[in-house]
Amino acid sequence: MNNDPEKYLQVKLETKLKNLGIWYNFVKKSESTIHTADAATITGIELHRISKNLMAKTNDGRYIALILPGDMRVDYKEAAKAISAKSLSLVPFEDAHTISGYPPGGTPSIGYEKNIEVVFDEALLAYETFYCGGGSTRLLLEIKKDDVIRVNNAKVFKIAK
Repeated sequence: MNNDPEKYLQVKLETKLKNLGIWYNFVKKSESTIHTADAATITGIELHRISKNLMAKTNDGRYIALILPGDMRVDYKEAAKAISAKSLSLVPFEDAHTISGYPPGGTPSIGYEKNIEVVFDEALLAYETFYCGGGSTRLLLEIKKDDVIRVNNAKVFKIAK
């Protein structure tokens, strides 16, 4: 049994990525962060290239992952439209890990605990790779946008402002 939950989550994510045959690169942070702005400051990576991976729930009970640049906010009306829902709201911070399988600040853009719909903001299309949570609050994961879209069967839509 692994007594280090952060290491366990990194190994869990890395195993999923290897099984999918996906290129990735972990970036260690010198300290734990939850917010993308803090991760950008610590790593020197442009905030726009670090994604927020937010867990949301639609009015009809579906869970959705919203992937958008760290320097933008969700446009809830556009996000709901992207998945043909009347409305959606974020899953409470303390419950998000039950959907994604990872803690806020460590949530990756791939490999979720539950089989959920994914909406990928078109602003991230500007980069071949981008950064997301690396399974723990001490890691970022660099990953290819095309792999994230393909593996998640993600809908690409303008959901950020």
